[in-house]
Amino acid sequence: MISRRTLLSGLGAASVMSQFPVRAWATIPSKPLQMPPLVDATSSGQFTLTAQAGETDFPGHAASRTWGFDQPFLGPTVRLNHAGDTAVAVHNTLDEAISVHWHGLVVPGDVDGGPHQLVDPGQTWSPVLPIDQPPATVWYHSHTHGKTAQQVHMGLAGVLHLTDGQDDARGLPTTYGTDDLTLVLQDRRFDQDGRMSYRVTMHDQMMGFLGDTMVVNGQVGATAIVPKGVVRLRLLNGSNARIYTLALSDGRPMHLIGTDTGLLDAPIALETLSLAPGERYEVLVDFGDGKDISLLSGQNVNEGMMGGMMGRRSPSGPPFEVLPFVIDPAAPARITRVPEALGGSRPNMDASSAARRRITLDMAMGPGMMMRRAEDRFSINGQAFDMSKINFKTQVGQVEKWRVSANMMMHPFHVHGVMFQVLSENGRPPRPQNTGWKDTILIDGEAEILMRFDRPASEALPYMFHCHILEHEDGGMMGQFTVSG
Repeated sequence: MISRRTLLSGLGAASVMSQFPVRAWATIPSKPLQMPPLVDATSSGQFTLTAQAGETDFPGHAASRTWGFDQPFLGPTVRLNHAGDTAVAVHNTLDEAISVHWHGLVVPGDVDGGPHQLVDPGQTWSPVLPIDQPPATVWYHSHTHGKTAQQVHMGLAGVLHLTDGQDDARGLPTTYGTDDLTLVLQDRRFDQDGRMSYRVTMHDQMMGFLGDTMVVNGQVGATAIVPKGVVRLRLLNGSNARIYTLALSDGRPMHLIGTDTGLLDAPIALETLSLAPGERYEVLVDFGDGKDISLLSGQNVNEGMMGGMMGRRSPSGPPFEVLPFVIDPAAPARITRVPEALGGSRPNMDASSAARRRITLDMAMGPGMMMRRAEDRFSINGQAFDMSKINFKTQVGQVEKWRVSANMMMHPFHVHGVMFQVLSENGRPPRPQNTGWKDTILIDGEAEILMRFDRPASEALPYMFHCHILEHEDGGMMGQFTVSG
């Protein structure tokens, strides 16, 4: 049995917990991190999800009221074939409508699961997903307009693994929960009784909701137990607004092998990795030296807005601990070296005939800002989201280059129904972590992205494009578009 002292030895945990999380539940003994339950749908080509209410005891005090899929909080990891039809049944046993968006799946608008596809209480939604894209780590979450932030905070989210069955041949870790870890990173706020709380202030609405406690896979204070070898981390930022700047406590590299929607051609060694809400990255970490380390993050990098009116959210301060790792010398180390080639790709699209589009992510300014309706405080190109209005139309096969800019603060920007190439960030080549296929990008100033529309979306069931700070999305920083066949 691993003691608390053993878990924290060499990690310097006390020195990295000073600012966030501000709550250190010191009375809670560390326990091994559990993976979400695994549902393998590769043979059956079908799976079900049941949205349900429950209770979750996060830090060992009073139970919190939570929602999840098939369990009290969050949902299972579902393994799917990367090509072929998959039938889904989504049952809603909650007392309000939800939706389930397949974030990262390039599927037609009529099964995309956006805000036009509500699943009412007591009803079942049964889409068939025609999947045809590279292996990747994608995810699913509720996308109910005006309630996305609260419903995801309550727990309506989970992970999808798209697989072609060739990862063993690539030399990648594949043993779920042993050397292939799915990590849903979230920050949550707790009251004095230890209950999860989503009491949103005006500041939270404007800046995005930040928690005071680190939660990984729905667990507080857990430790990942890993073999003495190479381990795969599938990282999802499932937070409402927090941007993580990840690094390992002893400075060893993280070997980036996959971005939002696919594997790279070869690993990229990184010392730090920025992870914005909605983004996913796959990295390999070599634990072959047998040393216990921690995954750390810098403080939230988003700043305040409008000078001194709202104040500035300072990114200064020491890093905090996201997740400690402890070596289990008895665990089999199946992979002992980082592969040189991965068999994936990096986008190299032809932009010569691309249509151009300008996208601005706007925040309200001026003394009347606080008086605006909650759904009208944010906009894209000066227009707040309107469920009845299509912002633009395109067609299948069309290639478009979007120049996306953000004012006041950083905004993670997500486009439904496509994978895109990042051409530039602030006039410079994209950061190494953005050289693979993406569907979400953190806009810090301006970026150019290139995409081709391969799936249709009708006026009745269009695609969305929006900020993935969920309070901003609910507040109007979202648009919709059609793709005609």
